[in-house]
Amino acid sequence: MLSPKKVKYRKKMKGRMNGLAYRGGSVAFGEFGLKAMAPGRLSARQIEAGRIAITRFIKRSGRVWIRIFPDKPITKKPAETRMGKGKGGVEYWAAVVKTGRILYEVEGVSREIAEKALALAAYKMPLKTKFVLRKVI
Repeated sequence: MLSPKKVKYRKKMKGRMNGLAYRGGSVAFGEFGLKAMAPGRLSARQIEAGRIAITRFIKRSGRVWIRIFPDKPITKKPAETRMGKGKGGVEYWAAVVKTGRILYEVEGVSREIAEKALALAAYKMPLKTKFVLRKVI
């Protein structure tokens, strides 16, 4: 499971996810990619589930890149707790994903296999995604 080794602050503010991703919006390492078409938060478990789905389908023949990292701590107060007494403890780590961000990249497999593998990963995601190709310059 992905999580940061060390963070400056134990708890973070919620923040906003509006706007487009101005970095990480193009396929940079592989040939094919999975692009987020809506903003959202992906937990470390969801990211890992997508990675496992891709690697199992391509039978470890190609190469996979994960372009996001869960560096935001998501806190939660226990059930049936009265208001006040501070912010809850860290429940899990999440990656904030803006519209247009590349989530995964794949290389070394055919287009059909890459499309199916990334479709399996897309099922694991809580946001709308699309299959993209690397732009040839």
